[in-house]
Amino acid sequence: MAEDALATLLARLGRPSHGWANTPIVKGSTYLFEDLAQWRAAREQRDAQRVLSYGARGNETVFALEDAITALEGGYRSKLFPTGLAAIAAAFLAYLKAGDHVLISQGVYQPARQLCESQLSNYGMRFSFFDPRDPEWRKALMPETRMVYVESPSSLLYDMFDLPAIAEVCRPRGILLCADNTWGSSLIYRPLELGCDVSVMAATKYLGGHSDVMMGSVTARQACFAELEKASVNLGQTVSAEDAFLVLRGMRTLDLRLRRHADSALEIAAWLASQPAIRTVFHPALESDPNHSLWRRDAHGSNGLVTVEFDPGLDHGRIEQAIGALRLFGIGASWGGYESLVLPVDVRRTRYRDAAVPPGYLLRLHIGLEDPQDLKNDLSKLLGALAH
Repeated sequence: MAEDALATLLARLGRPSHGWANTPIVKGSTYLFEDLAQWRAAREQRDAQRVLSYGARGNETVFALEDAITALEGGYRSKLFPTGLAAIAAAFLAYLKAGDHVLISQGVYQPARQLCESQLSNYGMRFSFFDPRDPEWRKALMPETRMVYVESPSSLLYDMFDLPAIAEVCRPRGILLCADNTWGSSLIYRPLELGCDVSVMAATKYLGGHSDVMMGSVTARQACFAELEKASVNLGQTVSAEDAFLVLRGMRTLDLRLRRHADSALEIAAWLASQPAIRTVFHPALESDPNHSLWRRDAHGSNGLVTVEFDPGLDHGRIEQAIGALRLFGIGASWGGYESLVLPVDVRRTRYRDAAVPPGYLLRLHIGLEDPQDLKNDLSKLLGALAH
């Protein structure tokens, strides 16, 4: 995909070929056929082709969003799910069965880890975790390994992994490589181009972009799409036309928003790195970040996520009291919307979980679309409270 075509592509993906500028919202559960022959033909075709047959299998609005995401991800086809976690669960259940093993990168989205611990084990599926930065990581593969699941960059600390190198190990063994691409949002990072077979996203985040919709997507190569389609149907997973419309609308400005998020986040990350109360700033676009070289090689931009580690000598209670001084940053889960957010990081959800010496207090920031100087002024209140 040519970089200079992104804005044009985003303006046109999923739109009708003529007529309305916006994709219409099609509501309905029952699709009416002209005669029984047409009904029977649709039922025969729908397991292998995308045809209109019943609301649970999609409609024109949902199909339009599927096509738009597929074009950005560079896959064969996509399926939509009511949340990002539902998309992750569907990917596991589509490709794994009792007795199979999935190898999962450290630092993945915590609910995905909990899904494995609470549900997959009940179905006779095995899982374990590995550090993809370990040159001997392949020793963690088992004869029963059917999938390697990674999140690159990883949640919270944004470690980037060499997906092409991991794919080279997986492909000859017939192991599917599945990536959580929520950080990259299909625009600034494309796992399928880097050797992955399946890409999962929480469209709740940057694709929607306005903190008003929940959705997940899974995009697959042609060779492994049939299993995904089957799982989606069997699990009764679908999304509403209204939600599909909201994500399509959000995608129109995805390029513009991500550029603003990224520019502001890099400016604020560099500023935070110079503050005495901050020991480490985690943001792959920073030249000082250990993941910077892989980011430059494989990514096409960045976003608004920044995590900071405070000086370990600072009392955690004092830091949390200072967080209360913030006015422009809200305290809330999720990210990817227009607003700036902060949230404490549970060390147990990061690669520091087994560290002999724990890190300082970790705080995740999502840099929104507010003026970056105003955001720095707001953060100065927090830092100022720690200086006294």
